[in-house]
Amino acid sequence: MEYAIDFRSVVARVGRFPALAGVDLQVTPGSVVALIGHNGAGKTSLLRTCAGLMEVVEGHAHLFGIDLRDDPSALRRTVGLLGHDLALYEELNPFENLSFAVRASGADMKRAKNALERVGVVGRIADTPVARLSAGQRRRSALAVLIARQPKLWLLDEPHSSLDVQGRKLLNEIFDEATNAGATILFSSHEPDVANELSDDVVTMNGGTISAHAKGKRQGSKDMRDVNVA
Repeated sequence: MEYAIDFRSVVARVGRFPALAGVDLQVTPGSVVALIGHNGAGKTSLLRTCAGLMEVVEGHAHLFGIDLRDDPSALRRTVGLLGHDLALYEELNPFENLSFAVRASGADMKRAKNALERVGVVGRIADTPVARLSAGQRRRSALAVLIARQPKLWLLDEPHSSLDVQGRKLLNEIFDEATNAGATILFSSHEPDVANELSDDVVTMNGGTISAHAKGKRQGSKDMRDVNVA
């Protein structure tokens, strides 16, 4: 079986500090996996490592068969990251930001307008520079980039933050749409109830390692979706 994420004894460092200190995690395609744990536990570091933004210095780290230690840049069209830094140009409006990101990734520009409409960024909001948007409107705009790019692996760091009730409901629907289309989702959350409800599996991190694993409540075929933690 080819895992979406296949990490074995993975160590990643920031300078001399081991942000990941021996992570073992295997995730099959189509799963939704939640990461929980206190601040500094390693959740963001794991997401950034999967995105190819942190160097793996030890261990086996493959995403869809791609070796992160050999060529992390090969993941650019495979992985999409929505982090605390939304990677939006503040002087550009949401459509201009989306157009730039979609062209850079080689995705189909025809999906750009539909993606903004899906997240409710339309009319005046779509024409307003990002610097003048609310935090929730910015997060919706960044989410539209993932929808348009359609990466195989979605990486989301606290995706529900800054979203109102309607925005959270929309995000949950988009999770289902993405996985129905074959995507895998790895997201962090500081809300255990939300993490449990939306995920097939909940992984607890502590000190840069995985300390616990539990099944989530998301409905799905468990013989097709599974996570293994050594």
